[in-house]
Amino acid sequence: MILDRIKSKKILVIGRVGMDLCPHPPGTATENATDMMVTMGGSSANIAAGLSKFKCQTALVTCVSDDAVGWYCLNQLDFYGIDKRHVRKVKGEERTSLAVYESRVEGHQSVIYRNNAADFQMTVDDINAIDFSEYSALITAGTVFAAEPSRSAAFRAFERAKENGLPVIFDVDYRPYSWPSAEVAEDVLSRAGEMSDIVVGNDEEFGFMAGGIEKGLDKARELAQAASRIIVYKMGEKGAVTFGDGAEIETGIYPVDALKPTGAGDSFMAGFISALADDMPLRDAVLRGSACASITVSKPGCAAAMPDEAELTEFMNTHAYNGS
Repeated sequence: MILDRIKSKKILVIGRVGMDLCPHPPGTATENATDMMVTMGGSSANIAAGLSKFKCQTALVTCVSDDAVGWYCLNQLDFYGIDKRHVRKVKGEERTSLAVYESRVEGHQSVIYRNNAADFQMTVDDINAIDFSEYSALITAGTVFAAEPSRSAAFRAFERAKENGLPVIFDVDYRPYSWPSAEVAEDVLSRAGEMSDIVVGNDEEFGFMAGGIEKGLDKARELAQAASRIIVYKMGEKGAVTFGDGAEIETGIYPVDALKPTGAGDSFMAGFISALADDMPLRDAVLRGSACASITVSKPGCAAAMPDEAELTEFMNTHAYNGS
């Protein structure tokens, strides 16, 4: 079973770490800001932080710029207990990603600085230097495939994970601004999905891989035909459909008053995978992921807003669930 290896909770996460700036207090528009909250960002780093809060041992593989922003990110990895020995500092003109996003839903603005991104400098040599036998699973988000040499490095990581018996967990995480074209993204993300054991994405992302949003659910079913593969097809406030063990599992969400729209996907992944590592049934794991997402969108920050076990348990015991 692909899930057996995950249970040792030693997880290798590939992809970016960055700095997030959020106008403070919550509700403030960026153009009116006089104060900023500074937090760690980047989908893969957020996932690793969320997993660490659930007592998983996580290590991040990426590159950061050898400057104050990169050093901030390295310090944040230490803060969240994420192993940074596979994080390489680069000294050229590449820069660690910076995001400015607002803690508000209505009129929400996010501005992402990704030109010449340092994390895209990850190479096959970086991957080959890792002892994959130390880990129990590999997780990455789709942005890591958006440019070279990171794309080849990520595919090499998938190959090495397979060689070492690690399940490959893939969050589609399609961000158009990172890719040279939609056609390239569709091809590369589809290849990554075919190589993965667990694929998590929303309806738009599966639709994108299929060539149209109306084809997304069929694409998820197609990927799920592979033996033992798990597919989570997320539909926002409508919940999710999960394919695994020959079943289709429909789940709802935990409604909250959202403070912001960001961070939900990363938190879902952390809650979902940590639950599978704890040997929870698939439906229960999806519900834990959904609860984590709801908690995270209701508070400022991303990694900082993600729950630990105690907060998650209290939330699930005290908040209504809108599914069956």
